[in-house]
Amino acid sequence: MNIFEWSFLSAVLTATAPVVLAALGGMLCQAAGVFNIALEGQLLWGAFTAVVFSDLTGSAWAGVAGAVVATVLYAAMLSAASVTFRADPIVVAVGTNLLALGLTGFLMRQIFGSGGTYSSPDLAGLPTLAELGLDVPVLGPQSPLVPLALVLVAAVAWWLRATRSGLRIRAIGQHREAAEALGLKAGAYRHGSVLAAGALCGLAGAQLALGNVTLFSEGMSAGRGWIAVVAVMLGGVLPYRVLLACLLFGVAEAVGFRLQGVGLPQQAADAAPYVITLIALILAGAAARRRPREST
Repeated sequence: MNIFEWSFLSAVLTATAPVVLAALGGMLCQAAGVFNIALEGQLLWGAFTAVVFSDLTGSAWAGVAGAVVATVLYAAMLSAASVTFRADPIVVAVGTNLLALGLTGFLMRQIFGSGGTYSSPDLAGLPTLAELGLDVPVLGPQSPLVPLALVLVAAVAWWLRATRSGLRIRAIGQHREAAEALGLKAGAYRHGSVLAAGALCGLAGAQLALGNVTLFSEGMSAGRGWIAVVAVMLGGVLPYRVLLACLLFGVAEAVGFRLQGVGLPQQAADAAPYVITLIALILAGAAARRRPREST
């Protein structure tokens, strides 16, 4: 297995893109002081609505747009409950995750007439960069949403560091009462961050369902939203650290797929990214506990 092959790097980016898009949304919420664990359900909802709109219109781009709008509306439940009504965001997020799992399964049977997995020759997937006339060897047969995810990491990093609104949202996340005393509308910024996370999860779901593959399967988010939450826990509000945490997952998944070709059981290959991510979280927690002792 040669990790320096373009095909391997392309596989890493394919696995990473949906996770990093969702993680960017979670990071924006973290910056505003909202711990968002609803990424799993929003990613799943985005994947489902992307397939629905693509199937209805015959256009993958309509599927992407529909997924973004539908997931923003879905995220509005968390925004209203946790920001406006001051409900516990973790309790609300768990509820929306469970709702997404049940609702997509129910609607799949109502819309497509079957459960399990839906695929159709008429279902439009996202075009590759090569089909759009952009042949970049390192990216391989990727959809445009993959380089967009990388661009968004850089854009969000610049926005948080160099713009007035980015600095304000970080101030609100660090000390809401002090920010409000200076006249900042913390609620508006928090609403905006939760809804922006919904839009990013819609993009992530569209990439997963129309870019990585061209189908919808019940529960196809398969823990990627939780991996995105872990990436935020590891990277905090630093976009490049969040990207590195997501790349860890992408490398593990790509390696797992490669190892299936040499006889590794599928179950072990599927579990590898989550085991490695869990180990990284444990090591990061141990390092964080050691730091205070070293400073004393």
